[in-house]
This record gives sequence, C-alpha cells and structure tokens, in this order.
Amino acid sequence: MENNQATIETLNDLIQINNDRIKGFENAVKETEDAELVSVFNNKILESQQLRATLTEEVQVLGADADAGTSVSGTIHRTWLELKANFTGHSSHSILEDCEFGEDAIKKAYQSALEEEHLPAYIRDILNDQKMILDQSHDEIKALRDSITN
Repeated sequence: MENNQATIETLNDLIQINNDRIKGFENAVKETEDAELVSVFNNKILESQQLRATLTEEVQVLGADADAGTSVSGTIHRTWLELKANFTGHSSHSILEDCEFGEDAIKKAYQSALEEEHLPAYIRDILNDQKMILDQSHDEIKALRDSITN
C-alpha cells in the first residue's frame, strides 16, 4: 500500500509538471505572432495534454484522484518569465529560450521519477515512453532556438 501511495504521488507530480508545461506553452502562444512557432507550441500543448491524460488514468486505476493543479515552482517560474518579458521584450529567441528552460525542467522531473525504486514496471515503461517523447520535444525547441539569432 505504501508503494501504491508513493506511485500516486510520483504520478501526480508529473501531472503537475505537465500542467506547468501546458501553461508555459499557452503563454508562449500569446507572446508570439510567428505562425510556425504558434503551431509548434500548440502541438506541445496537445502533447502534454495526452501525456497528462495517460498519467491521470493510471492514478485513477490506483484508486486516487489526479492532481489538477500546477506546481508552486511552475507558478513562480511563469511569474518570473512574465516579469522578465516586461523588461526584455518578447523576441522569438527569448521565448524559445524560456520554452527550453521548461523542457529542461520536465526532463529532470521525469528522470527523477524514473530513479524512484517503488515504481511498478508497467508505470516505469509508461514514463520511459513519455520521457522519450519529451526528449524529442526538447531537442526540437532547442534546434528552433539555435536557428533564430537574437
């Protein structure tokens, strides 16, 4: 039962960071007029919604309610980005830098979760699959950022 509760907490943490990611990309959509970036960001929102849905289903199978909120650190980060944008503007390069920072954070969260010993094998498989998707997304955002000069 303890392992079950620990697994639920881990999955809820990942649900929260996916919620953070969705909010971050929603903010990025608002900050750019570049149609290509809007499309990429909307795809990332959809991607995290799908990842979150899978995690939510697993939490419910384990007999708990999924966390619908965002993390405190995610809220603080978004507030910082909004403040920073007021001073530095909203260039495509700076928006992509902020997005890459968020992608780094979600990759770290998944890596931390995968290092937890209590996870059942089938949950570990789900998280590994999701982490591969997120690794590819990170690389895509990084490549876009690198392709745009300040």
